[in-house]
Amino acid sequence: MTHLTAIPTLPPRSHGKLHIAAKLRTGGISALADLHQTGSAKILMTPARDAVEGVILNTSGGLTGGDTLSIAATAHVGARLRLTTQAAERVYRTADDTTAQVRNLVTVEAGARVDWLPQETILFQNGALRRSLSVRMAADARVLLVEPVLFGRLAMGEVITQARFADRLTLERDGALEFRDASTLTGDITAILDKPALGGGARAMALVVFAAPEAEAHLDPIRAMLPPTAGVSLVRDGVLVLRALARDGFELRRTLIPVLDRLSGDALPRSWRL
Repeated sequence: MTHLTAIPTLPPRSHGKLHIAAKLRTGGISALADLHQTGSAKILMTPARDAVEGVILNTSGGLTGGDTLSIAATAHVGARLRLTTQAAERVYRTADDTTAQVRNLVTVEAGARVDWLPQETILFQNGALRRSLSVRMAADARVLLVEPVLFGRLAMGEVITQARFADRLTLERDGALEFRDASTLTGDITAILDKPALGGGARAMALVVFAAPEAEAHLDPIRAMLPPTAGVSLVRDGVLVLRALARDGFELRRTLIPVLDRLSGDALPRSWRL
């Protein structure tokens, strides 16, 4: 008699790495300097007159426990690089105790600019995500960052009673720490966000950071745009930070799009308006 031993099957894992760099050509035109992509991380280059612009794709269709995604974006001296995503990134249920890992690095050299403009990340029931974004910039460089997150989809009646979310952002200018932010939500996230002192019933949130010599000039105009569930501050010279809460993704976009239009110089990628 032949005895067969059952071999436990592991859920499929998705791994992706992407590196993109922009350089400045003669005549002041930004051009692609380098591009490497492996696994599930891909990029679609889109036409833009003022920058190298790309739409990042995760061909796995979403993230689950054990998946990894790593993106490195560099704007060399004087160049401009603008990145967004095709659609919302989805963090699906993990079948075990593992966590999806996303690590992003943005480097901005002297006189250069990077606009890091991903669309929303949606965390579903039993999803688990650990994400980091590190920014290293020169003193006269410019960076615009946005990280919007949805905890389920309110219109679909989704409730997040068990999930894990950890997010970290670090910004260094000329090697000195300028801004650091960390958010962690674990367990019954819906109940946590329902607390008046935390979310007041919000299911969407966003962090916007604009680091540039002229950042202070945008403070009062942006403050006048915001609803009561959002606020903006100049945390130090040349670093503007905005936080927003909203009932759902639609309301969050109503807050974000006018702000991002202003800070990007009306250069918000088309995918944000679809």
